[in-house]
Amino acid sequence: MDVKLKPFDFAQAVARAGLRPDGHPIAPPKVAEQGSFQATMAQALRDVSESQIEAQSMQRELQLGNPEVGLEQTMMSMQKAQIGFQATLSVRNRLMQAYTDIMNMQV
Repeated sequence: MDVKLKPFDFAQAVARAGLRPDGHPIAPPKVAEQGSFQATMAQALRDVSESQIEAQSMQRELQLGNPEVGLEQTMMSMQKAQIGFQATLSVRNRLMQAYTDIMNMQV
């Protein structure tokens, strides 16, 4: 059996995911009504995404030896991104549990 693998094209994979190479979305998201649950969740997800992108950028700069980026700043940024991600996962899990509970209710 002869298996041949194609080289991985990162730019094509990122474009297929709807992102620019820096990790930001290509098209701006639809704006929901201010103060709605959807708008609040979308803003929270954008904030978490931005903190993760910032942490990755700072980590890259630290690895490249940029004297303007300190280890303490990078570690704080990475922890902030990690906490935001964990909170997002917790909210998602609770929403899924609530949805499951509602769907299993007898009417």
